[in-house]
Amino acid sequence: MKLPELQTERLLLRLPNIEDVPSLLDYHKRNRLHLKPFSPVFPEDFFTAEYWRVKVEGSIDEFHLGLACRFFLFPLDDPERVVGHCSFSQVFRGVFHACYLGYTVDRELEGGGYMREGLREAIRYMFEEWNLHRIMANYLPHNVRSGRLLRHLGFVPEGYARDYLLIDGKWEDHILTSLTNYQWRSDG
Repeated sequence: MKLPELQTERLLLRLPNIEDVPSLLDYHKRNRLHLKPFSPVFPEDFFTAEYWRVKVEGSIDEFHLGLACRFFLFPLDDPERVVGHCSFSQVFRGVFHACYLGYTVDRELEGGGYMREGLREAIRYMFEEWNLHRIMANYLPHNVRSGRLLRHLGFVPEGYARDYLLIDGKWEDHILTSLTNYQWRSDG
């Protein structure tokens, strides 16, 4: 399967390649404190080029195996700079045809509609090209922006999970949401 490149009004969404490692590293270093309260504890080597080289190779392998699609967001007016990411991971097939969605955006662009713009196109791609029936996204109850974003995209709350994920070193509750593809094809 060819690696996708999706374009919106302001963004290019694509899987990273080895040449992007410096930009990926820069994104994560710039946003270290911004992302920390919403992320698992970063591995010891997280802020190294070697870590990101391995991640890039792994994400391409996962894509070709149909296990995940990990887009990074690049502004059209600055195509070398990473400003966010959205990952569709843990892809299930069989009777489920579903995945989990995770995302982050650069602290400097938060509230500017970039993630909504990027996710709208990425979700379209995952529903149409990967023929998924369901995308699940979970967020911390105090992350009001994330809840608002998911509601705006059509995700519906499905429950509240106590001590759901180990975030920043402690077990955190999450609100569980999902989005259903009503154009799902059984021949896909």
